Amino acid sequence: MYLIEEALREHQVNFNITLAEDGEAAIKMLSRGQISPDIVLLDLNMPKRSGGEVLDRLRKDSNRNVPVIILTSSDSPSDREEALRLGATCYIRKPTGLDEFLKIGATIKELVGG
Repeated sequence: MYLIEEALREHQVNFNITLAEDGEAAIKMLSRGQISPDIVLLDLNMPKRSGGEVLDRLRKDSNRNVPVIILTSSDSPSDREEALRLGATCYIRKPTGLDEFLKIGATIKELVGG
């Protein structure tokens, strides 16, 4: 979480982050309208429900048009294809270096328009 916050600050993106402790909590938050996100960052490997399950549910509910970035350690072509098929806006493999990680802020800024 800290690196995401740093990436957003680096690119002067105003933000409030709401964190779900697992995939099931994310589905509940999003489907009950508890939050109305400008963007969603998902990892594919989450406890209780996978990022793919969260994404699938998100696209079937009222948050269909919210941009979703899959941010994951998986470099599997099949994971990438499945995420895009389910409606991910983009798929980013978690960078290993700080400079590369901070560039994620630019991607988020572009997607939220500001």
